[in-house]
Amino acid sequence: MPHDTTAILVKLGDSGQTIADAEHDVRGRRVLDVDGDDLGKVDDLLIDRDEHKVRFLRVEHGGILGIGATATFLPVEAVSDVTDDTVRVDLTREKIEQAPTYDPEVVEETGYYEDVYWYYGYAPFFSPRGVAAPYPVPPTRR
Repeated sequence: MPHDTTAILVKLGDSGQTIADAEHDVRGRRVLDVDGDDLGKVDDLLIDRDEHKVRFLRVEHGGILGIGATATFLPVEAVSDVTDDTVRVDLTREKIEQAPTYDPEVVEETGYYEDVYWYYGYAPFFSPRGVAAPYPVPPTRR
């Protein structure tokens, strides 16, 4: 089956969908890097509007009480473990800090997502080598 290179990603919170089992909803959980250092929290999930699959974690870090926080997108392929309180990724803080900058003006462009995937060393989900990641569980329609 060919992959859609024009997939539209939307925030789960804006989609009218939810995770079927609340235990699998990672929003609000702390994100830890490969060394166990705190990177921030999962603010939202970006899902493929047509396939209803989670493609990115939207992680907020920095700021005070959410003001001035910076958002970073992490491909779900980077997730190595999920607990009740945390999501661990197999990336270093340094790698994440140097990632392509989040810009709300370009997140609708497939090229932005492709840049993020290749930066982290993962094949984009819409490439022939892209594969579904085990975390988090896909959302369901409300």
